Amino acid sequence: MSLTLDIGATGMLAQQLNVDVISNNIANMTTTGYKKQRAEFQDLLYQTKIRAGSRSSDAGTTVPAGIQMGLGVKAGSVYRVNEQGSLRMTDNELDLAIVGEGYFQITLPTGDIAYTRDGSFQMNENGEIVTSEGYALDPNITIPPDAVDISINSSGEVLVKIDGQINLSNVGQIQTVIFQNAGGLEALGDNLFLETEASGVATTGIPNTAGYGKIQQGALESSNVNVVQEITSLIQAQRAYEMNSKVIQTGDEMMNTVTQLK
Repeated sequence: MSLTLDIGATGMLAQQLNVDVISNNIANMTTTGYKKQRAEFQDLLYQTKIRAGSRSSDAGTTVPAGIQMGLGVKAGSVYRVNEQGSLRMTDNELDLAIVGEGYFQITLPTGDIAYTRDGSFQMNENGEIVTSEGYALDPNITIPPDAVDISINSSGEVLVKIDGQINLSNVGQIQTVIFQNAGGLEALGDNLFLETEASGVATTGIPNTAGYGKIQQGALESSNVNVVQEITSLIQAQRAYEMNSKVIQTGDEMMNTVTQLK
């Protein structure tokens, strides 16, 4: 009878994780470039009481199905869904969205390179293009102090109009990277990710070329969280949690019945 309590407990723990993931998605429904996550579950090992295919008599007959008792559920992974988010137009000249595959490269204070889909860039006191935390875009691009206009095309070329000049000047090239398995990136917070063995090595390229998404200036990529789907999933997880708690309650009542027998 104790198996019932253990199995119900694993179910409640699994649905608690499910609710945690869903709540994080909902909390980040307005986070720029956020990619929703999904909890995946797996059944636990089984207890074999009678093995299928074992002999059931001297005449050579075999057991067709046997008896295997499941021991509950466990978390398999929390997977990041890398679908394109919708674009939100801002008309800010340093707001950049990647339409398609790719990540911006960011230089951390440690010197390591991080990756992000959040293109809400700003300019620091030195004219460098940086994130809201002040981390520089890699390769580093500096806007001249006498620039009166900034234009970034779909290929990531940063063109500026210098006061008093007619022609635009190219001051840098934005590069993006792609991964064999973007779902394997390690999240740091602040919309940043690190390369891992699971993600594969970052492959650097020029936006709007084969395999790389294009750059859209004056726009930001919204979170790809679908609120209606998340609320539906939240209700399902809540009901599943309640059902597993009912399993534990029922198992406990049955054990009490047994202990009261004389």
